[in-house]
Amino acid sequence: MYPVTTPAFRTRAERFDAKVLEALEPIEARWGPELADLDLAVDDVPSVDRTSPDEVVWGTGVLADVGVPLAHLVPAGVDSAGIPTRARIVLYRRPLEARARNGEDLADLVHEVLVEQVAEYLNIEPDAVDGG
Repeated sequence: MYPVTTPAFRTRAERFDAKVLEALEPIEARWGPELADLDLAVDDVPSVDRTSPDEVVWGTGVLADVGVPLAHLVPAGVDSAGIPTRARIVLYRRPLEARARNGEDLADLVHEVLVEQVAEYLNIEPDAVDGG
């Protein structure tokens, strides 16, 4: 129904990806060289490694809100095949969307989560990442 070139044509996931890139832009402009070895990914929902009857147990580097992961900083390491991997921030689209009232609120939340995760990666305060 909509022309391919209009924003209305994009899927929900594509609109989210655009918000992520928009939120990353000022962070990358300020911290580009320090982030050269960091990747960024988006997953729809987090995977659950293990649970107990009382709680879900998340690994280290997970940024959660009321027990629901919003993002995960995965450190650089070595995969099961022995190949070195780069550090990466994984944002979880659906939990982030569920916490936002509208598109502007989602953009602010994505920016805030990225700032927190980049700060953790750089081992600095979040205010320093955002220039505050």
